[in-house]
Amino acid sequence: MTNKVFDSAADAIADIADGAALAVGGFGLCGIPDVLIGALAEAGVGNLEVFSNNCGIDGHGLGILLGLGRIRRIVASYVGENKEFARQYLAGELEVELTPQGTLAERLRAGGVGIPAFFTPAGVGSPIADGGLPWRYRADGSVAIASPPKETRVFSGKRYVLETAITADVALVHAKLGDTQGNLVFDKAAMNFNPLAAMAGQLTIAQVERLVAPGLIDPANVHLPGVFVQRIVETGPQQALIEKRTTRDAAGVRA
Repeated sequence: MTNKVFDSAADAIADIADGAALAVGGFGLCGIPDVLIGALAEAGVGNLEVFSNNCGIDGHGLGILLGLGRIRRIVASYVGENKEFARQYLAGELEVELTPQGTLAERLRAGGVGIPAFFTPAGVGSPIADGGLPWRYRADGSVAIASPPKETRVFSGKRYVLETAITADVALVHAKLGDTQGNLVFDKAAMNFNPLAAMAGQLTIAQVERLVAPGLIDPANVHLPGVFVQRIVETGPQQALIEKRTTRDAAGVRA
């Protein structure tokens, strides 16, 4: 049986090349493969195309690679709290394909199960389907690359738009628990995009907080079977980070 366990994140990502397409799990700062992202930053890998719900925040998660100028294109659902993401996009330094969140999730899942495309009602009657969304700006603010129109079709009297599946060279994911065969368990909201990103990767690398021997995870509790995972590295407990903290004083006034 192939040994999937690597001693360090640096070893696990060592052969990821410049120009690779990455599917990255997580939502905001929840369940992100932060150690693997940090290893990529240290390795100097760049010119990346990224598929992820968002791009972290400034200085955290994918925001680290973005701040270093290592990402050339990203397919995401929202900019979030990342000011550098917005700056690079509007300055024409970054190509961005904004995609409805559910559509992005299904595109990743479809890629993982071998479905080349699917029809969805999300985006019909908008630039998502009709085309014209700015993917890349020029430095003067004009549009350099705009999204093309997509095929639409009527089923049972309702119009749907055709969306294509996503596959990536490499997927990076974070799990709470895993075994040495690659079976993974995600913690609560970290189930967001992690299983879908893992399925879409031709090579999937998982960082796990705790690694156990085969048979110690009840098969009924496995969220993602090991067939989708090729490499595993144990990274220990993940530091909990809050993307945007809001508080209220005793009078109920938001700070």
